[in-house]
Amino acid sequence: MAGGAPGYLEIAVHLIEPSPYQARREIPAEQLGELAESIRSEGLLQPIVVRKAGEKFQLIAGERRWRAFQLLKIKSIPARLVEASNASSAALGLIENLQREGLNPIEEAHGYASLIRDFDLTQESAAERVGKGRATVANSLRLLSLDPDLQGYVSKSMLSVGHAKVLLGIEDAAQRAMLGRRVIEEGLSVRTTEKLALGAKSAPTAATTVRATAKPGISAKDAATVSGIEKKLTSHLGARVAVLHTPKKGRIVIEYRGNEDLQRLLEKLGVEA
Repeated sequence: MAGGAPGYLEIAVHLIEPSPYQARREIPAEQLGELAESIRSEGLLQPIVVRKAGEKFQLIAGERRWRAFQLLKIKSIPARLVEASNASSAALGLIENLQREGLNPIEEAHGYASLIRDFDLTQESAAERVGKGRATVANSLRLLSLDPDLQGYVSKSMLSVGHAKVLLGIEDAAQRAMLGRRVIEEGLSVRTTEKLALGAKSAPTAATTVRATAKPGISAKDAATVSGIEKKLTSHLGARVAVLHTPKKGRIVIEYRGNEDLQRLLEKLGVEA
């Protein structure tokens, strides 16, 4: 490690460890390769930011740059050394990601959730730390109420935040999943999705179908169990599922929309067409 300008150092790459508060969940290999090539040809335009962590250094901002240096097998990297508490480190890292590296909406939501959960902050105080309005943070956190599959579609830009907000207004998991798939397959606008969501809210749910179809003899406890199974299957498959159960026999009904959706379900179930 060599000295430089006040607060700036050349630090051995192997002495740096990632931040436990990093909001970014994935760094695409293609983007990392492009960054490495840029650094190889133009050099590092902005140092990473670190804080002391025992005998090593912990990243506050610049994980992509640090990983690009590892990819290039460069042994040391320019860094700015700062003093920061855990909460400040997490906030600074999130701010840097939001401003520089473009977190997807789900990663951004997880970043806010981490600040609130790990440091016992309110939504308002978390918003203040990252320079955002409380409503912005609150709306972002709502995305984490989506089913895992729908969160994945938002993170991959297959669904917009506007679409996600509409889907959040649908209580039934099966209807949410089906409408989400339809938005993607048909390229529906947010306005069209809103109209369809209003219709979905008034439609009977899978659980209602079960209660109407099941024969007498199913207990309230069994009905609650069946409802829970339906919700788990719906979330897992991304399709509306009805479990038609009686004490002696039953059926599982899975709805799909067209050949492509059928093929998706077969792949999800591990079945070859």
